[in-house]
Amino acid sequence: MSSCCSPNIPTDEQIVGLMEKAAERIPAERLWVNPDCGLKTRQREEVIPALSNLVSAAKKLRSTVSV
Repeated sequence: MSSCCSPNIPTDEQIVGLMEKAAERIPAERLWVNPDCGLKTRQREEVIPALSNLVSAAKKLRSTVSV
């Protein structure tokens, strides 16, 4: 969803938007929010806010999706 080479920290709204776009093609029950890639190439100052935004986005999505 974001490049591991970029210092950009996606907002929770950006993550929600990308997940909603993915849900147009993939059933919601098959989607996972996963912070698997790119974390070890980033500094702690980038990782903590990025993971916090990911958690926030997941909570927002879970409150709107019935699976």
